[in-house]
Amino acid sequence: MRQIILDTETTGLRVEDGHRLIEIGCIEMINRKLTTHYFHHYINPEREVEAGALAVHGITNQFLQDKPVFSTIADAFIEFVSGAELIIHNAPFDLSFLNNELMLTKRGYKSLTDYCGVIDTLQLARQIHVGQRNSLDALCKRYAVDNSKRDLHGALLDSHLLALVYLAMTGGQGSFFDSMVEKESTNTIQSANNTYSPRQSFNLPVIVANTEEIESHQTYLEAMKKKGKCLWLDDKA
Repeated sequence: MRQIILDTETTGLRVEDGHRLIEIGCIEMINRKLTTHYFHHYINPEREVEAGALAVHGITNQFLQDKPVFSTIADAFIEFVSGAELIIHNAPFDLSFLNNELMLTKRGYKSLTDYCGVIDTLQLARQIHVGQRNSLDALCKRYAVDNSKRDLHGALLDSHLLALVYLAMTGGQGSFFDSMVEKESTNTIQSANNTYSPRQSFNLPVIVANTEEIESHQTYLEAMKKKGKCLWLDDKA
């Protein structure tokens, strides 16, 4: 299972007002294990960054002047995410900007959801933690994820924090897969200079749960449901 944790930064809040992307950060996760494969670019938005947005992410107009425009990285971005499941916090926001950028290239790109599936962790958090604050910072605190370096928002940093939150929120099995996946299975990186190397293949063992483990898992799900909502138990209802 290949998942991509994605975050963006923009010139402002509303794509309808002509605001554009200025940063994309994506981190790859395979079978709940974070790999070293990522996609990260700053983007020249060809317009000014709004003061309110600048206060959030600190990315200045001057910094963005010599960065590539989106059309030059569009093919590499689609190649990176195609066939994966995107994990995004408040997905409608990021998708609206990404789809707008794809449209502006005038290359006939489809909507991003035609290339990959999407999980919105904000909606998931609202179902699990009903009536509570579910911002990324709030979730980091709730799941003891260290976000002390998050003085300003940043797409790559926020993607990493969201990955840890998502793993904790959905069972925290990342450490299990960390011990099972071969260390050399993903040693390539998609870097900001846009060099690309294909991922290596995986050779993952299949371990079947025993009766005791299944009963323990069921008890865990029931405990989750008492705290808020458990999608897995609800699906069985």
